[in-house]
Amino acid sequence: MKFLKNAIMLSVVMIVLCGLVYPLAITGIGKVFFSNKANGSIISYKGKEVGSALLGQNFTDPRFFRGRVSSVNYNTYTKADMKPDKTGKVAYSGVGSGSQNLAPSNKALKERVAKDIQDFLKSHPGVKKSDIPTDLLTSSGSGLDPDISPKAAEIQIPAVSKATGISRDKLQKIVDKYTEGKTLGVLGASRVNVLKLNLEVNSMLK
Repeated sequence: MKFLKNAIMLSVVMIVLCGLVYPLAITGIGKVFFSNKANGSIISYKGKEVGSALLGQNFTDPRFFRGRVSSVNYNTYTKADMKPDKTGKVAYSGVGSGSQNLAPSNKALKERVAKDIQDFLKSHPGVKKSDIPTDLLTSSGSGLDPDISPKAAEIQIPAVSKATGISRDKLQKIVDKYTEGKTLGVLGASRVNVLKLNLEVNSMLK
C-alpha cells in the first residue's frame, strides 16, 4: 500500500506539473513575448484581419502575385460561407493540412500540372515553359506554404505590372522588400511571403 500511495501521489504531481503548470507557463510566455506568433501570425489590413502569414491563399486576380498550389482552399471564410444553402451544403469545409502526396507518374497530377502550365503561359506572355519555377506548379509537403521563391515572384512582375500599371522597378523593390533569406543563414531557402507582397501591391492600386 505504501508503494501504491507513492505511485498515485507521483502520478497526481506529474499530471498537475506536465498537464497544467507547464502548458499554462509556455502559453503565458508565448502570449507575453511572442504575442503575434502565439495568436497565429494574423495579418491585418486597414483594420480587418485578412489572413495568416503562415497559411497560403489562392490569388486569382491578375493584379496580384500567385502563390503555391494548395490541395486545400485556405482562403478566409466569412460567416455567410458557414450557412447552409438551399440544398443544405455549406461552403465552409474546414481547414486541414497535408499534401496530396501524389507520385510524379500520377495521371491526375500530370493533368493538373499541364493545365497550370498552359494557364500560366497564357497569362504571362513571353515566359517559356522551361522558365516556370517548380514551386509555382507544385505544393509543399504540408500544403500550407505561404511563400514562393524570389524567382517565382520575379517572373510574375511583367504580368502584374501590366495589370496594375505599377512599374516593374517598383514591383521589383516590393519583391526585394519581402524577400527573406535562409533561416539563421543556413536553413531552407530564400522566400517571399505572397500575402504580404500582395497587400503592398493592393495599397498602391488606384
